[in-house]
Amino acid sequence: MSRIAEVVVLAADAHEVMAPLTRDNDGTRPWNNIFVPIESQWPGTFGRGWAAEFTRRHHWAELLGYLQALPWPRPESLQVLIHDEEDDCFGLWMLHDGNLIEVPLPRTERHVGPSPGIGSSADISYLHRTDSGLPMPDLPTVNRPTPQPST
Repeated sequence: MSRIAEVVVLAADAHEVMAPLTRDNDGTRPWNNIFVPIESQWPGTFGRGWAAEFTRRHHWAELLGYLQALPWPRPESLQVLIHDEEDDCFGLWMLHDGNLIEVPLPRTERHVGPSPGIGSSADISYLHRTDSGLPMPDLPTVNRPTPQPST
């Protein structure tokens, strides 16, 4: 069973870095999806976002490592937002000490659970809002430590 995930990449001055990801795969990346630029209603004022939809979770999971390795002109501005179809909201990943890590959002928990139709997999996780009033799943949570400032 395919799972759909929406992925948004935001990064300042990253047009050159993202350009290859807006074209057909030339064999250098582990997925075939194409990112589409997110255009501002005020031309020239934003132009730093790209979006794609993935139908297989293993593709966007590989995406994080791929994006982490790119030469971002302003790495401090990189934000990756991922909304898997079972998530209550988008999760946020940012570069911290050269690693693209999930930044814990207030009132959210990430749970590891079985993949629908496949059985159990530690690679499948779900982001849940803790303030929704809905019952929380009876699943283990993922530890998402808050990054500490570099010393």
